Amino acid sequence: MTSTTSPPIQRQAGFATGHRTLPAWAPWAIVVACLALGLLAGTVLGTSISLAVVLGVALTAIVLPLISRQVEGGRRAKDRFVTLVVTAAFALALLPLLSLLVTAIQNGVTRLDWEFLSSDMRGVLKAGGGAYHAIIGTLLITGAAALISVPIGIMTAVYLVEYGRGRVARAVTLMVDVMTGIPSIVAGLFAFALFAIFFGPSVRFGIGGAVALSVLMVPVVVRSVEEMLKLVPNELREASYALGVPKWRTVVKVVLRTAAAGIATGVTIAVARVIGETAPLLIIVGSTNSLNTDLTDGRMASLPVFTYYSYTIPGVPPEFGVDRAWAAALTLFILVMGLNLIARLVSRYFSLSNSR
Repeated sequence: MTSTTSPPIQRQAGFATGHRTLPAWAPWAIVVACLALGLLAGTVLGTSISLAVVLGVALTAIVLPLISRQVEGGRRAKDRFVTLVVTAAFALALLPLLSLLVTAIQNGVTRLDWEFLSSDMRGVLKAGGGAYHAIIGTLLITGAAALISVPIGIMTAVYLVEYGRGRVARAVTLMVDVMTGIPSIVAGLFAFALFAIFFGPSVRFGIGGAVALSVLMVPVVVRSVEEMLKLVPNELREASYALGVPKWRTVVKVVLRTAAAGIATGVTIAVARVIGETAPLLIIVGSTNSLNTDLTDGRMASLPVFTYYSYTIPGVPPEFGVDRAWAAALTLFILVMGLNLIARLVSRYFSLSNSR
């Protein structure tokens, strides 16, 4: 008596087919070969490097699924095609950020020295000087804007998620959506018109810029905190209510503490959103060449405005002003990156606390 055994069917995670699979190195080899062909064709045709890369990616999108269909079957070929499209979209979205970072470093690192970080522009006409006064002004104005916006934004989000019902909640949600799309220059005009009523049309001070930036920050804080509060499981609220804890205490001790990591991230995103705004500060804060740490008295310098004036009015010769503008832009970029790093650390700290 004889018995026959059928060969085992190769199975791959997510797919149950009888086809073979490409080696792990094969897709990468196909991508490299197609990109090389695209660059070669671009060189022959005399096109730019970017167009040659696009040609190579298009060639990969054709060749890789065809080879995969012949070897692995149609289902796996579709998966590889979609993976390639998503990866290309990610690379395309990442390209402007990398280009901005490389450009800022190349043009700003030569002037970003201790003199630039520790001196102001008082009496400087050509070489020398720095943005110390602008850095301090940016930190003070943005910090004051955060002090105004964060409590208002968090309390508004708590109202919408925990208390708001009916027409009032819908009206608040509509107003938050409208405020999200307000141009920054309109926020500056609003702050100028508000303070001009009390101090006259020549008013220029840092607290006005903080108010203008807070108008831009509040809707971002509201939206981010609102989404984080919605992610808190209702079971936690119900367990707190079952123990007889009042609602306000449940919100403070349970809901906000559980969502603290996401709230910190949302607040940091809101700060990064406004720290580089130029138009509101041009209108209500103005600019100065010396250090001013009083938010309620006189003009203050800020990094966005300092960058704007250094580039548009660089002086004679213009090289020194342009170098200072690039160094200020790089400094602003470093500040934003530092804020994001702090947000990640705070998020990790609260996440570990919640896990315990």
